[in-house]
Amino acid sequence: MDSRPEFAIGALLIDQPRLITVAESCTGGLIMHRLTNIPGCSAYFPGGFVTYSYEAKQQFVGVQAATLAQFGAVSEQTAIEMARGVRSAFAAEVGIAVTGIAGPVGGTPEKPVGLVYIGLAAVDAEHVIERCWTGDRESNKEQSADAALRLLYDYLSGQRW
Repeated sequence: MDSRPEFAIGALLIDQPRLITVAESCTGGLIMHRLTNIPGCSAYFPGGFVTYSYEAKQQFVGVQAATLAQFGAVSEQTAIEMARGVRSAFAAEVGIAVTGIAGPVGGTPEKPVGLVYIGLAAVDAEHVIERCWTGDRESNKEQSADAALRLLYDYLSGQRW
């Protein structure tokens, strides 16, 4: 795989066309930026959402108010609901979602700066990974985007968790 997973994803999707969509919070559109750097991506990437606020998560990707109240925006439960919701919004085969605390503020002892959840919802699988980065805001965003793209590549290439 190219060191930039978005290129490997593009190569896979040219051969096995599927629609993929993205819902981002802490990465602020970085995943979509990287996906759209690939020529021809419109064949497999119809769009996505940056859903930073609770309201945006509810309105655009269907995260339940009860989920946000019980688990918070930065949680496994919210990540998978975001992935399911963006997949549904675009009638796509795969939805990826990222939610976390990029920093440098906003962390708590239970949910420190750098904590991120990445969800994947597909027609035949669902998976969430948790990571906790130790860099600055930009580094945390980059690492989160890279991890999300690698998770997507693993799924598309038939690797399982």
